[in-house]
Amino acid sequence: MSSTLPYAAEKQIAIAAVRRACVLTASVFNKLVKQETLTKGDKSPVTDPIVGEEDAADLREESGKTLRERIIQLANETLTAPLVAGEKEEWGLGPSQVQTTEQLLDAIDRGNYGGGRTGRFWTLDPIDGTKGFLRGDQYAVCLALVVDARVELGVMGCPNLPVSASDPSGPRGCLFVAVRGQGAYQLPLTDPFGALPGTRLAIPPSTPETLNFLESVEEGHAKLSFNDKVAKILGVTRAPTRMDSQAKYCSLARGDGAVYLRMPTGTGYREKIWDHASGAVLVEEAGGVITDGRGEPLDFGLGRTLGENYGVVAAGKDVHAKVIAAVKQAQAEEAQSQ
Repeated sequence: MSSTLPYAAEKQIAIAAVRRACVLTASVFNKLVKQETLTKGDKSPVTDPIVGEEDAADLREESGKTLRERIIQLANETLTAPLVAGEKEEWGLGPSQVQTTEQLLDAIDRGNYGGGRTGRFWTLDPIDGTKGFLRGDQYAVCLALVVDARVELGVMGCPNLPVSASDPSGPRGCLFVAVRGQGAYQLPLTDPFGALPGTRLAIPPSTPETLNFLESVEEGHAKLSFNDKVAKILGVTRAPTRMDSQAKYCSLARGDGAVYLRMPTGTGYREKIWDHASGAVLVEEAGGVITDGRGEPLDFGLGRTLGENYGVVAAGKDVHAKVIAAVKQAQAEEAQSQ
C-alpha cells in the first residue's frame, strides 16, 4: 500500500516549474529590462488547464518580433538547462527539450482557461508585482492547483525576498510551498529539492506592540487611507510594511507582519484568482485565516475572478476577527461621514 502524500507529484512538478520560472525572470530582468523597454512579454510556459493573466497576442504581432525572439531564446535557455535533483526529463526539462516558437506561444496561450466550480486546474501569475519586478524590488512567481473550487497546493518563488527578515541585507531568494493539510514551508530558491521538507512556517501570536500591516506599494491596488483608519481602531503603532506582490502573503506566513489588508479602491476592480490562490493556502497552512472584508471565505470557484470585491483580509487566528470588526467599524464611520 502506497504511503505517498496527496498531491506529492503535483508538488514536485510545481516546485520545479516555479524554480525554473524564477531563473527565467532573473534572466529577463538582467538581459531585457535593464537594456530594453519591456512591455508585459515576460512569460514562462506551463502545462495543464491553466487560468493565467497573460497571453501571447502581442508576441505574435510583427511589431513584437524582436521581443518575441529574445523571449523564446531566454525561455529555451531556462528549459534546456541541466536537470537538477528532483526534476524529470519527461516534464519537458533538460538539454534535449528545445521548444519551437509556436510551441512556446501556444503554451503561453493555455492560460485562457475560464476556471469554475468543478474539476481541477492550475492558476498562474508568472510575474506577480510587475512594477516591483521592473524596479528590481519584490515580485513573485505564483502557481496554485485548484480542485473543485478549493486551493489544494500553492508554490511561490520570491527571488528578491530576504531569506530572513531579521537580515534584510543578507541572502535573498525564497520558495514557499503549502499543500492543504500538510503545512507551509520555506525553502531556498537555489536548491529547493535538496532542502525538503524545508522550514515549517507558523504565524506567531501578535501583541499591540508587534501588530503591523502588510500593504501594497501602489495606491491603486488597495485603499491605503482606509487601512490607516483600521490600524488606528486596532491601536497599531508600527508603520506598515509595503511591498509588491504575493510576497506579502509569504511574509505574513513566516511572521514578518501580522495583517494583510487589501480593501477595494471603489474602481470596480475585481480581484483575480491568480493574485491570491497561492497565498491563501500558504496562510491557512501556516495557521492563519484569510477571508474577504466581511469575514466570508474567498471563493475560487467563480471563474477567473473572486467575484464582487469585498477586499481581502489575512491574519493570524488570534487577530483576524478583531481586524474584521475594525474593518466594519471603519466602514460604518466612513458611511456616517458621507
